[in-house]
Amino acid sequence: MISVVIPAHNPDPARLRAVFAALRAQTLPAADWETILVDNASERWPGERDLAAWAPANLAVVREARLGLSAARRAGLAAARGAGMILVDDDNVLAPDYLECAGALLAARPAVGVAGGRVLPRFESEPPAWAREFFGLLALCDHGPAELLAPGARGGRLAPEGYPQFAPVGAGMVLRREAAAVWIGQPAASKAPTDRRGAELTSGGDNDIVLHALRAGWDVCYRPALRLEHLIPAARLQPDYLARLNRGIQRSWMQVLAAHGMNPWPPLTATGARLRQARAWFACRGWSRPVGRIRWQGACGHFDGRVPPPAGSPGSP
Repeated sequence: MISVVIPAHNPDPARLRAVFAALRAQTLPAADWETILVDNASERWPGERDLAAWAPANLAVVREARLGLSAARRAGLAAARGAGMILVDDDNVLAPDYLECAGALLAARPAVGVAGGRVLPRFESEPPAWAREFFGLLALCDHGPAELLAPGARGGRLAPEGYPQFAPVGAGMVLRREAAAVWIGQPAASKAPTDRRGAELTSGGDNDIVLHALRAGWDVCYRPALRLEHLIPAARLQPDYLARLNRGIQRSWMQVLAAHGMNPWPPLTATGARLRQARAWFACRGWSRPVGRIRWQGACGHFDGRVPPPAGSPGSP
């Protein structure tokens, strides 16, 4: 059994219909998988009649009142019955053989706990040429035609290269049940960031899942046969959005590394971070829009993330 977990907060109806249409077209028989849609504190939600018309017949809806992607994912994974689980965002269109390929991978490689593949764009409008540099911020990735594998921790130690460059993003992430349980079992007030919450562009949940699996000894795999399209509205290509996104991602990455004791950069005071951000304005040519400003906001996030949170706050030791 494969469980497809879809967290959603105020989902866009047109994109959600496309997600469901791709699931209904899967080559894996419907009896061999289930769909779990997580209503994450939504103010706008499709009616039962719409869900019945759009979704696969194997749909179950789970409610999670705590706002945040990590909370929604945990709720969906906890409700899942499958030996394999797939995280699907509410703007991900899976290739027709995605579930079948995921099941075959887990069966053929028992040491693999986390896997992903190609995340390709379906843009609402043609992106400007300068935006290509920032496609990675939009969870787009294609690591080529060859399968790649990163070994889990052996004897309590991760491989020397640390976090694999081809580690999967949350879009389409394939999880073995036992590997997912390592992350699900973490306390709600863990030191890692909480990932997206409503309009906040925090991040890091994907990295946190991968690192927990690696540290527990599970291998991480990139399999190019796993393909999906990420539906990207025009608003996500606006410079202001990309600048905010870059800052949130870089800050969260520093916090995840620190939470796992893997951050090679030393902590900073708030004053030290501000001084470095001022210097980065010149190094990144922050006045040069849009590229310079987006780069500078990423640098600011990097320095923000190295400032330890106040004692007693979420994310503090």
